[in-house]
Amino acid sequence: MTQSSQAPFRYDLVGSLKRSQALKDAEAKLFERKLALADFVAIQREETKKIVQKQADLGFHAVTDGEFNRSWWHLDFLWGLGGTERYDYQQSYKFKNSKTRTDNVRLSGKISYNPTHPFFTSFQYLNSITPDGVLAKQTIPSPTLLFRDNRSDNWSQYYDSWDEYLTAVATTYHQTIQHFYDLGCRYLQQDDTTWAFLISKLNASKDQPKEHAKYVKLCEDAVKLINQELAGLPDDLTITTHICRGNFKSTYLFSGSYDVIAKYLGQLNYDGFFLEYDNQRSGGFEPLQAIYNNRPNIRIVLGLITSKFPELEKPAEIKARIKEASQYVPLTQLALSTQCGFASTEEGNKVSEEEQWKKLALVRDIARDVWDDAN
Repeated sequence: MTQSSQAPFRYDLVGSLKRSQALKDAEAKLFERKLALADFVAIQREETKKIVQKQADLGFHAVTDGEFNRSWWHLDFLWGLGGTERYDYQQSYKFKNSKTRTDNVRLSGKISYNPTHPFFTSFQYLNSITPDGVLAKQTIPSPTLLFRDNRSDNWSQYYDSWDEYLTAVATTYHQTIQHFYDLGCRYLQQDDTTWAFLISKLNASKDQPKEHAKYVKLCEDAVKLINQELAGLPDDLTITTHICRGNFKSTYLFSGSYDVIAKYLGQLNYDGFFLEYDNQRSGGFEPLQAIYNNRPNIRIVLGLITSKFPELEKPAEIKARIKEASQYVPLTQLALSTQCGFASTEEGNKVSEEEQWKKLALVRDIARDVWDDAN
């Protein structure tokens, strides 16, 4: 199968992109009630169209809407599901040396598929402006985000058992993904910080058997939940995951090697993994072998180019790291991307739009040098 016909692609992108100044100005005016919602949407769509064309011009075989339709990479989607509500968490998420807004989501009833979820309309627009021969890539948060950060503490108000709750979440996600497919989506990615959270917790609790067992159970629950939602979806829908250690204004939440979760990742029925590998916090490539051994047809996208800082990596060093990774996974099953998106929240990372595009061009250029089928 050639590069141009198989997602994830030899050079690919995670999802979020820096907001243009025009979009930022429009958002400020909307907040100040100096701009009508319809006029704001028109500006948002025009700016989305520009970045879609820019991605295509760079040669990317899949494009995203930059996640311009959301304030957070995860919460806006979760707020759109049935049985959830927005609330004030009253504390910042614990990013290194940076404070976030205090938004969160929690259960307000039985969780359910929402046929009028606003992301459906956004995808339809993205798909309508995606050039021929290019895929419109939809990104959503993993369902595992619904059993962390106080989001499901009250599950017993609505469900008789934890397993019943997980089944409801899986069913909701399955129906949602199926509707994206019905609207034309053939490439969907689930972004997931839960695995990085579990890396941190498993390492911290290894000398506390009872505590450790709790996080092992969460790993097992995550595998069960994800595989249940994916079961029975159309064969021509590519579904990948991006495992993220947190991304807010170029800071992070978690650290640690994939070694303690590799056996669980190898059980997940995804078509591809986008894995962060831009610094020493990610550990070595050895755990990739455990994933590949369980899933030899999987494609692993190495996030070797950082999206957090503007300095361009040296191509020779990135190529050397790809070669090192190929000791554990065949080169034919590897690909390249940035380690994360450029704006997981509306604030964005500490890079400019121009620096962002240079990073993505670097991903493309290196991939074309490494893989013969990276056209």
